Formats: sequence, C-alpha cells, structure tokens
Amino acid sequence: MALGNFDGVHLGHRVVISSAIDMARKLEKPALAVTFEPHPRHFFSPHTPQFRLTDETAKLRLLAGTGLDGAVIMTFNAGRAGTTAQDFINHDLVARLGISGICVGYDFHFGKGRSGSPTLLTSEGQRLGFEVHVQPHVDILERPVSSTAIREALAEDHIADATEMLGGPWFVSGEVIHGEKRGRELSYPTANIRLEKNCGLKHGIYAVRTGIGDERIDGVASFGRRPTFDNGAPLLEVFLFDFKDDLYGKTIDVAFIAFIRDEAKFDSIEALVRQMDDDSTKARVALAVAPDAFPKLGKIG
Repeated sequence: MALGNFDGVHLGHRVVISSAIDMARKLEKPALAVTFEPHPRHFFSPHTPQFRLTDETAKLRLLAGTGLDGAVIMTFNAGRAGTTAQDFINHDLVARLGISGICVGYDFHFGKGRSGSPTLLTSEGQRLGFEVHVQPHVDILERPVSSTAIREALAEDHIADATEMLGGPWFVSGEVIHGEKRGRELSYPTANIRLEKNCGLKHGIYAVRTGIGDERIDGVASFGRRPTFDNGAPLLEVFLFDFKDDLYGKTIDVAFIAFIRDEAKFDSIEALVRQMDDDSTKARVALAVAPDAFPKLGKIG
C-alpha cells in the first residue's frame, strides 16, 4: 500500500505510488492507496481556509489513473486523531488491511501528535513482517515538490511550475451553472463553474483544456470577480473554442494550461471585447504547444 494524504497526487506522491505498485507486483498482491478524508488539516483547523488541490473525487480519479488496483479512504475524525501511531500500525494496517508492504514519503507522519514516522514504520515492519519503502523527496527548481509549493505556484500565476510539479496540468471539476448571460451578448458564451470558496488560484485569464466526458475541447477562461461589471463572488467562466452545445447541469473538467494575464477592469465594453479577442488568440497559441496536456484520470466506483 501507498500511504499518504495525496493532495494533488503530485510527482512526489507518484514516486511513492510507483514504489507500492512495484512492491505489490513482486509480492503478487494488489496495490492500494490508503488516504484520509477530510484532510487532517481541515479537522484540526476547521475555521481556517484550506486551499485543497484536489477534492476527494478528483484525488480518487487521479489515483485511479496511476495503475493502482484500488484505494481505501479512512475517515479522519476525533477517533482517528486520537489513535496512537502504534495502534494505527497494529489495528489498521496489520489487523484490518493485512498489509504485506507499505510505501511512504520521507516526511510522512501519522498517529496522535504526529508521533508516527517512516523510522517507526521501518522498525515495526521488521518486527511484524512487512516490507517498508521510504521514498526521498523529489526536487524541481531546486526545492522539494510538495502540495504547499504547488498551491503557492497557482496563487502566483506560475502555472508552468505547478504543472511540472504535478506531472500534468492542475484541474478542477464542477457543474455548469447559469450566469448573467453577458458572455453570450459579447459573442463569448461561457460555461460557468463555482469553485470552492477557499480556492487559491490567482484571479486572471487562462488558456484551458476542458474535458466533457471523453472529449477534449480547448478554450480560454476567466477566474475572478468580473470587475468591469459587478465585482461579485469569484466565478470560473470558460469560453470553449468552436463549441455550440448546451452544457447547463453537466459536470466538466477544466485543466489550466497557461496564464494569460491578470484580471482587469475596462472602461468600455468595446475595450473588453478587444482584450477578449487578444486573450483567445494567446490562449490558442499556448494550447498549440501543449497538445497532450490533460490529467490522466481513471474511473472510480
């Protein structure tokens, strides 16, 4: 099993997962990810905004795309928070899951007070008879890949850096909702998605690739408060190139390929439309050099 929170399922996580798959094949056992929901950080700080790279469903879809045979989600509640590291190993990993081997990252801690460590797992594996592989950090741009570093990159419009650390573009999923229909009046009809209120993505204009079922459609998107009009709640508005179908009520995936510009207020509708034309041109150019850019997602259920 691969054990971790796996927010984002980034390159560091994927090294752990690949190690678990290799170990499972050698031992002729299924390879599973074991993760926690809600994120422990949310449990311990429920009133502090948490920018998650992937919600539970997105995380499972990414895990399903790695070649794992399945995933186990452990509910993180008061009982879980109060479980000692030793009890977690004895009761959850050995007695309940019957593990033959476990893979973790170098900095993974678990159990009450975060007292569990890779060192403890290694010593207990030797005592209880299961293999333990501890994976070192993966470095990109002279710093370890981490979910925190990716959040910072997305907040600072460093989309290329986030993509490199994730091993593919960051994406969101959501149901297309009705908006004010302004885009339609401007010849730029959009599919509107309300993202999580704690989303830390920088407000601005992006080149995006949208997944509608198995279909991939390029586009340009605005995430922000629409300062030219109402400066309202943040909204993701996606204009799909050469697309006419009705998407209301459907759930779509939106992958962020490149940052185009900051959100801005325009003095006139004409100036806004001219800028939107320019944004679309720049988005098409960015997407043309990223022909295969889309997360590898598996099916869950």
